[in-house]
Amino acid sequence: MCCFTELVERVSDTSIFARAVDGRQILAYEMTYAAQSELAMVLPLPVPPGSPEDALRFISLEACPDFFEQLRDGFPRLSGTDLSLGGGEARATDIGMTLDVVEVGSFEASFVPRPEDFARLDERFRLPADLWLKLNFYRDWGFAVFKLKRAAEGLRVHPMAFEFPRRDRSRLFFPTLHIHHRSVDPEALFDHDLYCQPEPAMNWHLQGWAESYAAVRRFMRCKEGLALFEPDAPVWRLEIGGLRENADTWLGRGGRIPAEMAA
Repeated sequence: MCCFTELVERVSDTSIFARAVDGRQILAYEMTYAAQSELAMVLPLPVPPGSPEDALRFISLEACPDFFEQLRDGFPRLSGTDLSLGGGEARATDIGMTLDVVEVGSFEASFVPRPEDFARLDERFRLPADLWLKLNFYRDWGFAVFKLKRAAEGLRVHPMAFEFPRRDRSRLFFPTLHIHHRSVDPEALFDHDLYCQPEPAMNWHLQGWAESYAAVRRFMRCKEGLALFEPDAPVWRLEIGGLRENADTWLGRGGRIPAEMAA
């Protein structure tokens, strides 16, 4: 779920990387956006219910602004080809106090362990209260919140990255549900590149994904970026675009890609 707490004029070129490491998942996220005011991007996370405020570890990729460009270098045969299916760490604070704000590269970020804890953030960085009635599925999830600058002409920021405890060890999670106008629509336009390093049990679920030409160490040149991978294993890529069901994406047993919608 890519949620914005204020009106956003444009979001495009979204790239997401996911990898599971034992009981935790690594997630890196990048996009281009345009907005007339300061706002926050909220990413829901399927953490175990009741996770503490220090359950999430933020990872700075400020030194890797071209993290996803380097990932794309692993798929040279895909250049110009459309494969789309359809077109610093925070510490816990006492309940009732303000949530910790962490400097992560050029971002300020917070982990919100439960929806009710949004009240402990600055009002500009909360989702509208009535929106939660439509987001009941996420009632016991946690949320990574990244504060973004005004970007009237459009801005591509360095990747946001973190790791969190997994609720479901059989699947990888990609936050792809859209909330761009402070509302939840049944359909959304997708412009996403998804990347992953799956666990062996997930290999059966990679139909439609493309495998990199070599192990990731051959094309990920950034040291901080390479640390997120198993360096001697390949990476897998899936492009999804066009008008689709407005939903998150899961890879693994019971996983699903948002379905194409009729134009």
